[in-house]
Amino acid sequence: MESQLKRGLIEICVLAALRKEDSYGYKIIKDISDYIKISESTLYPILKRLEASGSLEVYTVEHKSRLRKYYHLTDAGKQQIDKFIDEWVTVERAYQFIKGDDSHG
Repeated sequence: MESQLKRGLIEICVLAALRKEDSYGYKIIKDISDYIKISESTLYPILKRLEASGSLEVYTVEHKSRLRKYYHLTDAGKQQIDKFIDEWVTVERAYQFIKGDDSHG
Protein backbone atom coordinates (compact mmCIF):
# COMPACT_ATOMS: atom_id res chain seq x y z
CA MET A 1 0.00 0.00 0.00
CA GLU A 2 1.27 3.46 -0.84
CA SER A 3 2.94 4.85 2.29
CA GLN A 4 1.08 8.17 2.56
CA LEU A 5 -2.32 6.48 2.23
CA LYS A 6 -1.32 3.84 4.79
CA ARG A 7 -0.05 6.50 7.21
CA GLY A 8 -3.37 8.33 6.95
CA LEU A 9 -5.31 5.13 7.60
CA ILE A 10 -3.11 4.29 10.58
CA GLU A 11 -3.70 7.76 12.05
CA ILE A 12 -7.47 7.34 11.80
CA CYS A 13 -7.25 3.83 13.26
CA VAL A 14 -5.22 5.18 16.20
CA LEU A 15 -7.82 7.87 16.82
CA ALA A 16 -10.64 5.33 16.49
CA ALA A 17 -8.92 3.05 19.03
CA LEU A 18 -9.23 5.88 21.54
CA ARG A 19 -12.93 6.62 20.96
CA LYS A 20 -14.19 4.38 23.76
CA GLU A 21 -11.42 4.85 26.30
CA ASP A 22 -7.97 6.30 26.86
CA SER A 23 -5.16 3.89 26.11
CA TYR A 24 -1.40 3.41 25.91
CA GLY A 25 0.93 2.49 23.07
CA TYR A 26 1.13 -1.28 23.35
CA LYS A 27 -2.64 -1.63 23.76
CA ILE A 28 -3.29 0.66 20.78
CA ILE A 29 -1.07 -1.58 18.63
CA LYS A 30 -2.90 -4.66 19.91
CA ASP A 31 -6.34 -3.08 19.31
CA ILE A 32 -5.70 -2.12 15.68
CA SER A 33 -3.35 -4.92 14.57
CA ASP A 34 -6.25 -7.06 13.28
CA TYR A 35 -7.11 -4.25 10.86
CA ILE A 36 -3.79 -2.76 9.82
CA LYS A 37 -0.18 -3.74 10.54
CA ILE A 38 1.68 -1.33 12.79
CA SER A 39 4.90 -1.41 14.79
CA GLU A 40 6.03 0.64 17.76
CA SER A 41 8.49 2.50 15.53
CA THR A 42 5.55 3.57 13.36
CA LEU A 43 3.08 4.26 16.17
CA TYR A 44 5.03 6.61 18.39
CA PRO A 45 5.85 9.24 15.74
CA ILE A 46 2.16 9.18 14.75
CA LEU A 47 1.12 9.67 18.39
CA LYS A 48 3.51 12.63 18.69
CA ARG A 49 2.15 14.16 15.47
CA LEU A 50 -1.47 13.68 16.61
CA GLU A 51 -0.63 15.25 19.96
CA ALA A 52 1.07 18.21 18.26
CA SER A 53 -2.00 18.74 16.06
CA GLY A 54 -4.30 18.77 19.09
CA SER A 55 -6.06 15.50 18.20
CA LEU A 56 -4.74 13.79 21.33
CA GLU A 57 -3.79 14.74 24.85
CA VAL A 58 -1.19 12.80 26.84
CA TYR A 59 -1.01 12.10 30.56
CA THR A 60 0.91 9.64 32.70
CA VAL A 61 -0.32 7.07 35.20
CA GLU A 62 1.77 4.98 37.55
CA HIS A 63 1.54 1.29 36.65
CA LYS A 64 3.58 -1.32 38.49
CA SER A 65 5.94 1.35 39.88
CA ARG A 66 6.53 2.84 36.41
CA LEU A 67 4.96 5.73 34.59
CA ARG A 68 2.84 4.80 31.59
CA LYS A 69 1.77 7.34 28.97
CA TYR A 70 -1.93 7.36 28.20
CA TYR A 71 -3.50 9.01 25.19
CA HIS A 72 -6.87 10.76 25.25
CA LEU A 73 -8.92 11.64 22.17
CA THR A 74 -9.82 15.34 22.05
CA ASP A 75 -12.78 16.97 20.32
CA ALA A 76 -10.42 17.83 17.44
CA GLY A 77 -9.54 14.14 17.15
CA LYS A 78 -13.24 13.20 17.09
CA GLN A 79 -13.79 15.77 14.34
CA GLN A 80 -10.89 14.26 12.39
CA ILE A 81 -12.60 10.83 12.54
CA ASP A 82 -15.94 12.35 11.46
CA LYS A 83 -14.28 14.16 8.54
CA PHE A 84 -12.60 10.93 7.41
CA ILE A 85 -15.94 9.08 7.51
CA ASP A 86 -17.64 11.86 5.53
CA GLU A 87 -14.89 11.83 2.90
CA TRP A 88 -14.86 8.03 2.62
CA VAL A 89 -17.71 8.16 0.08
CA THR A 90 -15.34 9.86 -2.35
CA VAL A 91 -12.66 7.25 -1.68
CA GLU A 92 -15.15 4.44 -2.34
CA ARG A 93 -16.17 6.02 -5.65
CA ALA A 94 -12.52 6.32 -6.71
CA TYR A 95 -11.94 2.69 -5.67
CA GLN A 96 -14.84 1.53 -7.85
CA PHE A 97 -13.44 3.53 -10.76
CA ILE A 98 -9.97 2.04 -10.30
CA LYS A 99 -11.44 -1.47 -10.18
CA GLY A 100 -13.39 -0.77 -13.38
CA ASP A 101 -16.76 -1.06 -11.66
CA ASP A 102 -17.72 2.57 -12.26
CA SER A 103 -21.46 2.66 -12.91
CA HIS A 104 -21.70 6.47 -12.79
CA GLY A 105 -20.43 6.74 -16.30
